[in-house]
Amino acid sequence: MCLALPARVVSLTEGDTDAVVDLGGVRKRISIALVPHAREGDYVIVHVGHAIGMIDPEEAERTLALFGELAALDAADAAAVAAPTSTTGA
Repeated sequence: MCLALPARVVSLTEGDTDAVVDLGGVRKRISIALVPHAREGDYVIVHVGHAIGMIDPEEAERTLALFGELAALDAADAAAVAAPTSTTGA
C-alpha cells in the first residue's frame, strides 16, 4: 500500500528544486522536481520525500481533517485497550 499526504509548501530552496513543507506541524525538506510550478503556500501531495502533484487547498484541508479524526479514534481505541478492566468475583 502506498500513502501520499497533502502538505503546505513553506519555502523553496535556492534553485527551486527542493522545498520545505509543513506536514501537520512537522517541517520536512522534499524534492519538487516533479512539480516545478509549486510555490510557497501551495499544497502538494508528498510521497517518500517527493511532491508528486498539486492539490486544491480546500481538498487538502478536508483530507488533513479526516486524518486527524482517524488519529483521534485510534488513540481512543488504544486507550480503551490499555485501560484495566474490573471484574467482580463470586
